[in-house]
Formats: sequence, C-alpha cells, structure tokens
Amino acid sequence: MLDVHFGQASDFGKVRTNNEDAMASFIPASRKQARTHGYLFAVADGVGGMDFGEVASATAVKVMVEGFSRAPSGTMLPTLLPRLIEQANSAVHDCSLRPEYQGKRMASTLVTCALRHDQAVICHVGDSRCYLVRNGVARQVTQDHTWVNEQRKLGLISASEMAGSEARHVILRSLGPEMFVSPDTNVLTLLAGDILVLCTDGLHDEMSETLIAGIVSQKKDIQEIAAELVARAVEIDGNDNTTAQVIRVRSVEQVGMYRGRPYRLPA
Repeated sequence: MLDVHFGQASDFGKVRTNNEDAMASFIPASRKQARTHGYLFAVADGVGGMDFGEVASATAVKVMVEGFSRAPSGTMLPTLLPRLIEQANSAVHDCSLRPEYQGKRMASTLVTCALRHDQAVICHVGDSRCYLVRNGVARQVTQDHTWVNEQRKLGLISASEMAGSEARHVILRSLGPEMFVSPDTNVLTLLAGDILVLCTDGLHDEMSETLIAGIVSQKKDIQEIAAELVARAVEIDGNDNTTAQVIRVRSVEQVGMYRGRPYRLPA
C-alpha cells in the first residue's frame, strides 16, 4: 500500500518580523483510511503588500485539511482538490468582510498535494510550487501564476530575463481578492523512491532545481532534510519567509481505473 514519510520546516527569514507562510497536512489514521482518503499536504504564502497575510494563509490550509478529512470515502481527488480550493478562496475572501479586519484586503497563494494508491494530485493557485524529485533529478510540476511567467510563455521574455525581473513577484491569481478563482491541477503516477517538495517563493527563488534535488535526495531523516532545505535558502538570502514540506514515497499501491474508479491490480 501507499507509504510516505514527510518533514516540514518554516523560517521567518532575516528581515521579516512575522511569518505569513502556513502549512498543514492530513495523515490517515489507518490503512483503510489511506485507501479511502489518502494523504494531503498544503503550503500557503500570504501575499505581500496586502494586510493580514498570515490570516489568509492560515485560513487557506485550514479549510483544505478540514474539507479533505470530511470528504466521502473514495472521492476522486482531481475533482475534490479544485473544489476545496474554491472553498478556501471563499473563506479568505469572507475574512476581509469581518468587522475585526475592518475591510482590509488579504490574499494568499496555495499549493496542495493529495496522495492515494499510486497517484499524486497537485492543485495550486499563485507562485508556491511543487517539485517532483525522481532519481536525483528535480522537475517543477506547477507553473507560477505570475505576470513574468505569462510573458515567458508568450515568448516575450527569456527565462533569464524572467529570473531577474523586478516584476517577477506580480501574481495574477491568488486566493481572496475575487469571489472565484481558477486553480491548476496536475496528476502524477508515483514510483517508490519519489520525493515531492511543496514550497513558497522564499525557497524556490533562491535555490536551483539541482540544489533542491541534491538536498532532498540525501539518505537522512526526512525532518532533518526539510529543516536543512529551509535553512539553506535562508542562508543564501533570507529576505522572505521560507517554508517547505518534503514528502518521501516509500512504497505505492498500483491500481487500474474503470469508469473513473480505481481497482487493485493482480499481484
């Protein structure tokens, strides 16, 4: 069956006095729940320049985990995660209407990863990322919802110009500002030994895919690896909050699909 170990770490950085990042997870309580629900991991980053970023990010991951835990057994993950992100968006949007926040605008990025059987479903809004590390090589699974990334996809700027642009943190999609949001969803087939990394821009802005892969591929305790990953990013720069969840896949349960429903393959 699917068996994963994970570690997580977060750091204020060298400049910020508060942490607007948030992270949360749902870990199944039994083998049966691992098959009916699976695992969920979530990382959010309160958008700078707006008020109460820490409220927005904490609200987003809380809604994701609570909604995931209450989902009916066997709910299809590629349809569940976008629906939960819509609920998280509504919750962040509604926060700004509460009297205690005095109508202040708030927003957050969000990247989530649900794992069940031999699949990982990644759903995100904003520029918090997911990487898949396989055989020591990292690949970015998500695409940033930023102005510079859209310009790069149109061929108007190069990757190097994008990395050095002063507008690289202008986010086009986030939770909270609008009543509706459109997340992107990716589905991966997992192999034993795969590693997934969810992180905020405080980490991926400072570290290459090669460096990320090198750190998380070490044969060390997964919590030590998560702490080392974050500490290295802060050491390189540290101008932003930095957060990472590192998920190591130890074994998977291969399944087939029939009419959208999984079934176990013969041994």
